[in-house]
Amino acid sequence: MDSHGLILTLGKVVIAAAWADGRVSDEEIDSVRDLLFYLPQVGQEQGVRLNEQDWQLLELYMLTPVGEEERQRLVVELQGVLRHPADKALAVRAIENMIMADGVVTPEETAVFQEIRNAIESVELNFFSQFSWLVSEAVRRRIAAVAHAPNREQYFDDFIKNRVYYAVCQRLNMEETQLDMPEQELRKLSLAGGLLAKVAHTDRKVDEREYEAVVQALENFWGVDRKTAVFVTEVSLMAVTAALDPYRMMRQFTQATNREERVRFLDILFAVAAADGCVGYEEMEQIRLLAQGLNLTHPEFVNAKLQIPRAQRAN
Repeated sequence: MDSHGLILTLGKVVIAAAWADGRVSDEEIDSVRDLLFYLPQVGQEQGVRLNEQDWQLLELYMLTPVGEEERQRLVVELQGVLRHPADKALAVRAIENMIMADGVVTPEETAVFQEIRNAIESVELNFFSQFSWLVSEAVRRRIAAVAHAPNREQYFDDFIKNRVYYAVCQRLNMEETQLDMPEQELRKLSLAGGLLAKVAHTDRKVDEREYEAVVQALENFWGVDRKTAVFVTEVSLMAVTAALDPYRMMRQFTQATNREERVRFLDILFAVAAADGCVGYEEMEQIRLLAQGLNLTHPEFVNAKLQIPRAQRAN
């Protein structure tokens, strides 16, 4: 029994089921996390644990809605890792528990639960099903049917290294639109938006002045039109939180820019921090850490800080 494969795949399907009605409530999010925390215990005797990359992969499905086609692809993936009746029972129970999490079961959730349960129960288990390399004709047909379904895991590397670019691409796909700029420039713009959002989120609230400061920074510093700047700002502020570790964004931004650009970017970071009238201590410290991560010197940080009037700087 591939306990790790079962647990990880079931986790994805549980999350997909949570998106049945197009939204995920706080109770459902908590339930999903509890279920995913519990599921590894199923394979505890085999030493199964979800590692950091596994949790990041599951988070990939938590952030944006999982549509019908993508859900069907995940269900087929789950069908392929069921080996025993106990696996099927575990899968049905986990999805049912999630559906019931917030105490309100919508018609959409009922329909999705029935769809997934039927798919799970339709899997024929026999001696040969224990061997994953023995793929039946029925399984081949199921796999072929969802071969072209959406698969966000293709962008997992971007999700890890450039969270905003990943979110930009997801939203562009959902809205079936495009931004008129080369991919590499959009990647760099997304990194800039992510770092600016990190500063804006430092005090865990973003007001209209900070929002507008990020928009203007992207417009003026990167020379993009307002529509593009607003789009990237909105995505950045949603994709990046105060808790997000900016390490990978800083590394990617450093590789994508020259030193002069990064020194000038410090001024932009301070401008966003000062947009609400004051650069607080936490914001100051956040920018100092970003400056270090961008391979800039302490004197360069101090020089940028001094561009902000003394009355607007925390002691």
